[in-house]
Amino acid sequence: MNRIAVIFTINTDNLPANFQEILQHERQVVDQWTEAGYLDHMFLRQTKNGAVMIFKDLDEVKVMELMKTLPLYPLTKSIEMLPLIKQF
Repeated sequence: MNRIAVIFTINTDNLPANFQEILQHERQVVDQWTEAGYLDHMFLRQTKNGAVMIFKDLDEVKVMELMKTLPLYPLTKSIEMLPLIKQF
């Protein structure tokens, strides 16, 4: 069972006025991914500028397609993907 860790960082220098609304919509999208079985875990970063997400049973192309649907995607500073193999 493969996993892909995604380190998602947004640019917090110039957030839009409707940032709280975007966050609410973001949560709905992430909840849908969890319900669909795509997202295994999600951790918010203490710096409050992004998250670390663990996707399961998807390839990198599909994960990037999903990431582009995030409401916060236009604020992306960086996205790093790390393909993993679950050992335990």
